[in-house]
Amino acid sequence: MTELNGHKIAFLCKRGVEQPELTEPWQAVLDAGGQPVLVSEEPGTITALKGDWDRGDDFTVDVTLDEADPDDYLGLVLPGGTLNSDKIRTNEDAQAFVKAFMDADKPVAPICHGAWILIEIDAVRGRTLTSTTRIRTDLRNAGATWVDQEFVSDGNLHSSRSPRDIEAFNDGIIRAFVRAAADFHPAES
Repeated sequence: MTELNGHKIAFLCKRGVEQPELTEPWQAVLDAGGQPVLVSEEPGTITALKGDWDRGDDFTVDVTLDEADPDDYLGLVLPGGTLNSDKIRTNEDAQAFVKAFMDADKPVAPICHGAWILIEIDAVRGRTLTSTTRIRTDLRNAGATWVDQEFVSDGNLHSSRSPRDIEAFNDGIIRAFVRAAADFHPAES
């Protein structure tokens, strides 16, 4: 597969992120030659969870939301984890960050509960995607067509249900990022 040639991919999350939904796509981006960047509300570290319950590892935040410029990133990964997704979706800076990717038609990749923030910014109406079954009603009520598939692409949205679909998710998002890389020109710093 074509390399991502150092293109930055933002991973938006906070404490309570589902660890494999962060670490495995992160590794896939690295393996494809990209540069994953952990974006969160505050500097320092975030603690992941495994299965929404067991404590996972700590991860260092690379850049805070108030410093992150969506124009610098090729795409966005929205890892799940109930706590992570429920808390980040109400953050106005996070909403604006995600909306900038949607408005620019850049690849946005939610997995599991990660799609919750897309509901907050009214970005799922008329779109087809998947997620954990726990938020399918939320997505449908927001105007999305929800399907029970391991990976779904609809325009710039690329979604999966849960960690059990991680292989399909990683393959699909890397393909989407590689396609987007051909036309991507990061902002001048």
